[in-house]
Amino acid sequence: MRSHLLNDLTAEHYRRSVTEGVERVAAKLATTDRPFTGVTVDALSPLIDGIDLDQPLHDTTAVLDELEDVYLRDAVYFHHPRYLAHLNCPVVIPAVLGEAVLTAVNSSLDTWDQSAGGTLIERKLIDWTTARIGLGEAADGVFTSGGTQSNLQALLLAREEAKTDSLAELRILASEVSHFSVRKSAKLLGLGQDAVVSVPVGQDKRMHTVALAHELERCRRDGLIPMAVVATAGTTDFGSIDPLPEIAELCEQYGVWMHVDAAYGCGLLASLKHRDRIAGIERADSVTVDYHKSFFQPVSSSALLVRDASTLRHATYHAEYLNPRRMVTERIPNQVDKSLQTTRRFDALKLWMTLRTMGADGIGELFDEVCDLAAEGWKLLAADPRFDVVVEPTLSTLVFRYIPAAVTDPTEIDRANLYARKALFASGDAVVAGTKVGGRHHLKFTLLNPGTTTADIAAVLDLIAGHAEQYLGGESLDRAS
Repeated sequence: MRSHLLNDLTAEHYRRSVTEGVERVAAKLATTDRPFTGVTVDALSPLIDGIDLDQPLHDTTAVLDELEDVYLRDAVYFHHPRYLAHLNCPVVIPAVLGEAVLTAVNSSLDTWDQSAGGTLIERKLIDWTTARIGLGEAADGVFTSGGTQSNLQALLLAREEAKTDSLAELRILASEVSHFSVRKSAKLLGLGQDAVVSVPVGQDKRMHTVALAHELERCRRDGLIPMAVVATAGTTDFGSIDPLPEIAELCEQYGVWMHVDAAYGCGLLASLKHRDRIAGIERADSVTVDYHKSFFQPVSSSALLVRDASTLRHATYHAEYLNPRRMVTERIPNQVDKSLQTTRRFDALKLWMTLRTMGADGIGELFDEVCDLAAEGWKLLAADPRFDVVVEPTLSTLVFRYIPAAVTDPTEIDRANLYARKALFASGDAVVAGTKVGGRHHLKFTLLNPGTTTADIAAVLDLIAGHAEQYLGGESLDRAS
């Protein structure tokens, strides 16, 4: 079995095996003509359930043949121009190369003696990102697994900076369309169910700053402690960006930690055309970025950035076997001192390879393309009497609803939209997302593929309308419930 260990004696075996795997994936990418096959859980489950993991195949080619049947054939392919669903981006080749390198070397980014140059590369990228944001010379941060972890750590720091033992008095203020991880973080941090105050948004899905001021004043009046305001730069459902400068003013006025969840909107940090849309982000105390959303990086690649490096001490613990306190005075850089995680992948390498190959402008150009595509898609929807579009996009998300001419019952329209999404997914011709707006079912395009065209958008809209009309005409045996 030692022949399977990657080392100096098996380098050639490694080269052959990985090359064969890459060739399989490359062939699949080159021939995939739709984002999904439409396979069902009931059809795929027996194939996987029937595999005896205690009976290995002992041959890489045989394993790859099997993988074709249980995964590659039916995977959802984000690179396809008609994958329009969630915040999943096609990935750039330099980052995929970085993924291959970091996986094989297998550095762990918790301590210097497990990563060496990896530590310094991650720190360099943190400095690069904080400079792009404009957080100042005292800024710092750390790579994370994703936006949920980044938001959790930001709110942990905010809780500790609030300097109170009365957790029941702490409040987090976030817009009603903020990410669910805000409430999840509050629960994990031991705060009460009512700790998250939902601030209303306007028709543009941006936080009402007048309502925020009212809630901050109410907290002061009621003896409560607003430990953080979470402003969103790119909401998951709408791509809307809260009014960051006005929120920053209120946070300064009330002495409240300002966190900006820019997991989606962080692509604007590299934008050549739309950077002004996140003006005010430089005034935040902490910022979440997801490079694996709008920097076209493979999952996972995310970071938490903070204005004041000293606040990261709230996540610091020292273990004699790993990062004893003496290492601080010896100026040995250990990333575990800043992180909620201990063992951690060298995900920063993917972004490093991307910047060193394409440059920030290359990333920004790709993100600008999808933002501009969304603007064109909005024009299509606004001019199409079959659809009602909710809000003009700020980033690259379109939320809309099919509205049949002859049906007025909102519940039946809900069912038609639900059915259209389900039928479209089952066909494999395209993949779209869904959400609720005002209690009613809507459909959602999240446009993160520069290869998608307005012709693709128009074609998918026709498919949606066709499926919805089929449902309303009673042609479907499997009607939405």
